[in-house]
Amino acid sequence: METKSSSIIENTIQLLAVSGGGACDFLPDHERLHPSIEKLKAIVELLRSILFPGYFGEPIQRQNSLPHILGVRVEKLYLLLAEQIRSVQQFNHENNHTTASGENSEGVAEQFIGILPEIRRKLCTDVKAIFDGDPAAKNYGEIIFCYPSIRAMINYRAAHTLLSLGVPLIPRIISEMSHSETGIDIHPGAHIGEYFCIDHGTGVVIGETCIIGNHVRLYQGVTLGAKKFTLDNDGNPAKNVPRHPIIEDNVVIYSNANVLGRITIGKNSIIGGNVWQTKSLPPNSRVLQQKAVESSFTDGGGI
Repeated sequence: METKSSSIIENTIQLLAVSGGGACDFLPDHERLHPSIEKLKAIVELLRSILFPGYFGEPIQRQNSLPHILGVRVEKLYLLLAEQIRSVQQFNHENNHTTASGENSEGVAEQFIGILPEIRRKLCTDVKAIFDGDPAAKNYGEIIFCYPSIRAMINYRAAHTLLSLGVPLIPRIISEMSHSETGIDIHPGAHIGEYFCIDHGTGVVIGETCIIGNHVRLYQGVTLGAKKFTLDNDGNPAKNVPRHPIIEDNVVIYSNANVLGRITIGKNSIIGGNVWQTKSLPPNSRVLQQKAVESSFTDGGGI
């Protein structure tokens, strides 16, 4: 005889096996490819080992073997990436979204690999920016091995490149992987210049439409966010509307500052910790938190 508990379980399985309707009405066509989180993790690990061989991936025993090792890794990256791009093109097609630039997945993967030297060059400027600005850093190798901002920037610069090539979904997944790993949240749509430094990093948020110049330094807890959203005719947040700050060259923003809205922070400016900034600043500005009031009492006075 069927027990009550088994009946509940069977009914639950039947309910879960059908579309949830509304926002959950997305049961996929299982004959199509779909993105694989595990394979995308492998892509990220391969990328790190290609961009900084010896620091990530298997050790490099002999320098003269590096071209062969990189060749194997790049070939594996190409195959995995082409497969995953093809899967998101199919996934987005069935959800009525745009596919990647109308190009085949192999061509997009090849274009991405061709840009890897430029990605590495920019990442090396980020490493130098951290070294030049952090007395605790003993050498470049320590920064690559240890600093979470470099891991986050590897993911960001790769994700931003894929997004610029028209690849859907994958850039956001790669960015969220580093968000989970490092606590640094950088949207792949943001534009970030060279010699970029995030010191410590935990809690940094950089929004989708941010534009950041060269030689910019952020400390932990900084938010470059939106102040409010523009709504479309249906009352939903409008897409692709500039809503995040523009940070010009040589700006320093200290910990837990909030810079919100489509404002411009002029070059060579400094924003102090815990500041709430919602208005544009001219170049060479200094914005600091109001000084604390210090009081002292003796013999119980003031109680």
